[in-house]
Amino acid sequence: MSLLWIVILPVTAFAFHVELKPKSAFFRVGDRQELRCSVKDCNEKVTMSWALLGDKPMFAKIHTSGSESVAAFDPVMTVHDDILLCKVSCGALTKQQRVVVKVYSFPEAPVISGYDHLLLGQSNTLTCEVIDAYPVEHLRLEWLRGDSMLQTDAESVVSTYRFTPTPEDKEAMITCRASHDQDGVPDEEKTKETTVSLTVLYAPQNISISEPTAVRVGSSLTLSCHAEGNPRPDTQWKAIGPDGQAVIVGQSEELVLTEMTLVDAGQYECVVSNTIGNITASVNVIVQAPPTHTTITVSPANEVKEGESVTVSCLSDGAPVVRMVLRRLSEDQDVELQSSNGFSTSFTLSSALLADSALYQCQAFNEHGSQKVSALLSVEEYPLEVAMDVGVTAEMGSNLVLSCRAWGCPQPAFYWRSMLDMPVHSRAHTQDSLSQLYLGPLGLINEQAYTCEAKCGSVIKAKHAEVKVFSFPSDPIIENTGPFLEHGVGIFFCSVANVYPASLLQIQWLDGEIELASEMGQYSSELQNVTSMLSFSIGPEDQGRQITCRVSLQMDEVPQSGRERQAVTVLELHYAPRETTITVSPANEVKEGESVAVSCLSDGVPVGRMVLRRLSEDQDMELQSSNGSSTSFTLSSALLADSALYRCEAFNEHGSQRASTYITVKAPPRNTTVLIYPSAEVQEGQNVTICCHSVSFPPPAVVLRKLDNGTELYSPDGNFLLVNLTPNDTGLYQVNVTNDLGYETEIFSINVIEKHSSTSPDWNHVVIPAVCVGIMVTTTGLILDYLRRARRKGFYELAKCKPGSA
Repeated sequence: MSLLWIVILPVTAFAFHVELKPKSAFFRVGDRQELRCSVKDCNEKVTMSWALLGDKPMFAKIHTSGSESVAAFDPVMTVHDDILLCKVSCGALTKQQRVVVKVYSFPEAPVISGYDHLLLGQSNTLTCEVIDAYPVEHLRLEWLRGDSMLQTDAESVVSTYRFTPTPEDKEAMITCRASHDQDGVPDEEKTKETTVSLTVLYAPQNISISEPTAVRVGSSLTLSCHAEGNPRPDTQWKAIGPDGQAVIVGQSEELVLTEMTLVDAGQYECVVSNTIGNITASVNVIVQAPPTHTTITVSPANEVKEGESVTVSCLSDGAPVVRMVLRRLSEDQDVELQSSNGFSTSFTLSSALLADSALYQCQAFNEHGSQKVSALLSVEEYPLEVAMDVGVTAEMGSNLVLSCRAWGCPQPAFYWRSMLDMPVHSRAHTQDSLSQLYLGPLGLINEQAYTCEAKCGSVIKAKHAEVKVFSFPSDPIIENTGPFLEHGVGIFFCSVANVYPASLLQIQWLDGEIELASEMGQYSSELQNVTSMLSFSIGPEDQGRQITCRVSLQMDEVPQSGRERQAVTVLELHYAPRETTITVSPANEVKEGESVAVSCLSDGVPVGRMVLRRLSEDQDMELQSSNGSSTSFTLSSALLADSALYRCEAFNEHGSQRASTYITVKAPPRNTTVLIYPSAEVQEGQNVTICCHSVSFPPPAVVLRKLDNGTELYSPDGNFLLVNLTPNDTGLYQVNVTNDLGYETEIFSINVIEKHSSTSPDWNHVVIPAVCVGIMVTTTGLILDYLRRARRKGFYELAKCKPGSA
C-alpha cells in the first residue's frame, strides 16, 4: 500500500496549474491596479510569493488568501515598469508565471517659458517642458507657428527653440505640441499642446520731435516728442544751458513754454526711455529781442590806484546777436576803445595812469533796437611806504638775505644799490611787495651799506641797511708743555683761528669761576689767529685742576650762543708709583687645600707695570705681571709648599715701589711612619731608637705609649731612645702625632729576647749604644735646623732615621 502512494504522489503534484491575470498589463502612473495569481488542482500545502525580475523591490501591497494572491499597486509608479513573477509551491513542487508590466504617464499639457520677455533684434530662447511624462523615448515635442512646423525634438521632456524676434513677431502666437506614441495609450491622451502670445520688448524707436522754432519775447511755445517702445516708454524734457548743464523742465510728450524770455532760448533735449533702453532727440529754440539788461562793470573797483590793472566789461542780452561798442569820454575827446559782435566785450588798462580817469560808455544794438550804459573811473596815487632793517650782523661764510618790504602799492618796482652806488639787481629776488637781496657766502667785502629803492607809479622811496660781518668759526684750542711734574712750571697756550674783528675778541683764563688772566685782541682788517699764554708753578694740589680758556666776541648783535666759546684742560701730574699695597684673601694663614687670592694695588702716573713674585730660599718665581695699577694671582688649592714671602713691585718711567707679605699654609699630621733601630726584635739589655716621621704644620707633639701598661713618653722631635731593654718591655706600642689641626697614630710591636747565660761582653753592647747616642745627637741637630727651615717654608717634617721600620 505504501509503494502505491509513492507512485501516485508525483502524478497528483504535477497536475496543479498556475494562472496570472491579466496576462498583459498596461497601467497609467497614478492609477490603482492589481494582478491576481491563482492555483488550481493542488491537494498539498500552497505557498505563493511575488518578485520583480532581478529581485528588485516591488513597492506593492501583497494579499494572499488560500490558493489566490493579489499584488496591488496603489498608486502605479514608474518603478513598476518591469517583468513580474508569481512563484507557487505545491508541496515539494514549484511553478511560476510571469507578466510584463508596462507603465506610462502623460498627465499635463506642455509648459512654455521665456515668451513674455523677448528682446527685439537679439537671440532669445523659448523653452517647452512636459511635466512627469513617461517613458521619455515615446515622447515627441513640436514647435509650430500657425500650421508651419518650426522644430521637432524626440525622446525628450524639454525642448528649446532659439530665434531672433523681428517687428512682425510682436504679439504673434506660437504653439508647443507634445505627442505620446506608445501603444496602449488612449487616443484622447496621445496629444497635448499649449499656445502662447509672444511678448517682444524693445527700446524706444522712431522718435519724432518738433522742428526748430524762432519766437518773439513774451510769446508761448509748445514742443512735442513721441517714440514707440515696449514696455511703454516715459518722456522727459531737458533744457541744455550754455555750459552744457542739463535741467529737467518737463515729464510728458508735450512741453509748454509761456511768456518766453531770452533765458528760454537754447537747445531742448527730449529723452524717451523704458527698461530696455532710451532714445534722444533735440530741438533749438530761438527767442528774438532788442538789447536788454545792458551793464557796464569796472574791476576791481571804480576807484583804483595808479599802476593798478583795470578791466572795463560790457554785457547785454538780445537776439539776434548784438554789437557792443566801448568808449572813453572826457572833456576834450571821445575815444572808441573796443568793439565786437556778441553779448560781451571788455578792455583792460594793464597799468592805470592818472590820465585814465574818465567816463566809460557801453552801447549795445541790433536790428530791433539799442541800449547805452556808462560808468566813471577814478585813478589815484599810491601811498607808498618802504621798510628794511637798518643794521644787520652776519657770520662770515654764511648766506644773508636783506628784505625790503613796500606797502601802499600792489606791484612796486624795486632797485638795489651798494655803498659805491653800484646796482646789484643780479642777486635780488622780488615777489609782490617783498624784495630780497641774497648775499653769500659772506666775505669781508660784503661789510658795507646797501640801499633798497621802491617805485610805484610816479612815487619813489628808499631805505638803507648797514651790513657787519664777523668770523668766530671754531672753539679755542688749549696746548701745554706737559706732562707736568710736581713743583714744575706749567705753560698753557689758548689759540683761536680765523677771528674777525680781532679787536673785539676777549680771552679769559679761568680756574672755575676765578679769573686768572684776561686780554683783548689787536685790530686788523683781515682774519686773525689770536693766541694767549698762561704760566704758573704747579704743586701736588694741582692734580686734576681744570683750567678754562673762555673766548668771547664783544658784539651784541651776535647771538649769545655764537659769541662765546670755551675750552677746558685738566692738569695731569706724573709721579712714581706710591701707596703700593699687597693683600691676601681670605687671610695670611690658611689651611691646606683652601683657595687664596693675592692682590696688588698701586698709584702712579702714568700707569706702569705690576709684577707679583713668590720668594723662598731656593727660588724667586714670577707669578703674575700686567700693565696697569693692579694685578692678582689665585692659589685655587693651597699646598704646604706655598708657604712663602710674596712681593708686589710697581714701576713706571719715574720709579718703582715694593710691598710684601707672608703666607702660611697649615695642615694636620699625615703620612706618619715609624722606624726602629736596630730592629723590632732585640736581645735583653740592648737599646732601641724609635724614629717617628710625619708631615704637618705647625710642628706636632709626639707621644709614645706602651699599650699594656699606659706608660707614656714625650718627644719634641719624634725620636725615642729605649735603653737596656728587658723582657718586660716586650709588647705593643702606639705613637700619637698631634697638632692644632688634628692627629694621626701608628701601632707597632717590640720583642725583647731574654738572656740565658752570662758571656763575655759583646761588642754590640758597647758599639750600639755609642752609635745610638751619636745618631741621637746628629738627629737632634738636624731636627732643630729642619724646624728652623720648616717654619720659614710653612710645613714641618720629623727627622728621618735609617733603621728598618716596624
